Amino acid sequence: MPLSHLKFDNRLLAQLPADKETGNFCRSVESAAYSFVTPAASQNARLIAVSEEFAAQLGFTEQDINSEQFAQVMTGNELLEGMQPYSLCYGGHQFGQWAGQLGDGRAINLGELVTKNLGHQTLQLKGAGKTPYSRRADGMAVLRSSIREFLCSEAMFHLGIPTTRALSLCLTGEQVVRDVMYDGNPALEPCAVVCRVSPSFLRFGSFQLPASRGDEQLLQQLVEFSINSDYPHLLPANGEFNQQVYLNWFSEVCERTSDMIVAWMRVGFVHGVMNTDNMSILGETIDYGPYGWIDNFDLNWTPNTTDEQHKRYRFGGQAQISQWNLFQLANAIFPLIGEAEPLQRLLSDYGIHYKRKWCNMMAAKLGFKDYQGEGDLALFESLEKLLSTVETDMTIFYRLLAKIPNDLNTQTATGWLAILGPCYYSMLELNEQYLQEFTRWLRSYLLRVNIDGLKQEQRAEAMNKVNPNYVLRNYIAQQAIELAEQGDFSEIIKLQKILKKPYDQQPEHTSYARKRPDWARDKIGCSMLSCSS
Repeated sequence: MPLSHLKFDNRLLAQLPADKETGNFCRSVESAAYSFVTPAASQNARLIAVSEEFAAQLGFTEQDINSEQFAQVMTGNELLEGMQPYSLCYGGHQFGQWAGQLGDGRAINLGELVTKNLGHQTLQLKGAGKTPYSRRADGMAVLRSSIREFLCSEAMFHLGIPTTRALSLCLTGEQVVRDVMYDGNPALEPCAVVCRVSPSFLRFGSFQLPASRGDEQLLQQLVEFSINSDYPHLLPANGEFNQQVYLNWFSEVCERTSDMIVAWMRVGFVHGVMNTDNMSILGETIDYGPYGWIDNFDLNWTPNTTDEQHKRYRFGGQAQISQWNLFQLANAIFPLIGEAEPLQRLLSDYGIHYKRKWCNMMAAKLGFKDYQGEGDLALFESLEKLLSTVETDMTIFYRLLAKIPNDLNTQTATGWLAILGPCYYSMLELNEQYLQEFTRWLRSYLLRVNIDGLKQEQRAEAMNKVNPNYVLRNYIAQQAIELAEQGDFSEIIKLQKILKKPYDQQPEHTSYARKRPDWARDKIGCSMLSCSS
């Protein structure tokens, strides 16, 4: 029978305490890391898309994927032997305010799949019905948000960015009412389920909630489970936990988090809702809600309309917010450490380490062999100011910059304009002052490039390995959604293929590398997104 060969080993369930109440109704869950819950039955499960290569790595065969059973399992209609569905209990700060208990409101973990090469991988269904943490919601997810999660998870992975994965995307046959922009215009939308995959779905908020309740026993159990399961290299030889082990764990969480944020900045990704309950303890990008990709470079841009006024989670603020979130995690684990100074030191170091990583990343984006100090930093900062002065497509700019000859004549703007022109949204914005300032910047840039002694072709090759040609532009995702809502899923499959090789030229798909068209500038789903899903 298909899928019967898969093996599950649910370590989290075995090692952490369960909610004693087994009914599926909303409640405060105390002294427990999770609640058992059964996915809602769906009328007409239908597989739309699957990440075939990832499925194979997980142990699924082609026969498995093509079976009717696969769609049934991936929507929660059928459980395999060893699956024990549950939802996690956690809290979190939302937009800077403590929100208390939150939990998996529409996510149901099926179990931990034992794989040959990827270790334990938790399969999680997003949109499979109500849980004890759904509050006033229905636990369902609509097709548009599910497509965005499915495509972006895999796009991020192929860009080389730490992320949860998306195994499958299925329709359920149900419809629910949603008000996309919270403006009093509700409408029926089709439901879908994404199967998300990660070694762990623990979040910062998983540790915050028991700490807020003074439940040090559960807090300690959670931290030690995380170390045992996902940071086993930190375990001491004698197997005994102590303050230093906990500090080493927190230090590595900080490192992984900063690596993730630097990677976001490299490709122009804006998460949109960096609440502490949306921060993975593994340093993976998680919870793809009102995210967006930078079209014209703008450090103040956020795709989330809920955040439009204060811009807490704007593109340029993501590093600062990640540090703030880590501060909340440090507060949560303080009872295990017993003193503030070592935690404060790690948090202070976070900014220093982030800046170093960011500088190294920018050096790579510009094709330098390495980062060489304050002179390079001045180049980075003056470039970002120039990119913000006029509407400049970030993705296209860096790809075109790689084409600039090392010996380009920079006495005038004529030479570089002929190469970089396509990255600008309006050539009319390029006034004489801008042309002079950018020409001066380019002159300094080329002087710095030539110090490295790389030929232009070598520099271009290096730059094109870190500067993608293809990202999941907001309007491209929206076009795929609109077709899918009409029953045409071909664009999803096509985007899957293109986004597997984001750094390649792929000349047959150049239309997907074009900058945002004018019609998408103020279109819902392209420049404005909400948490409605």
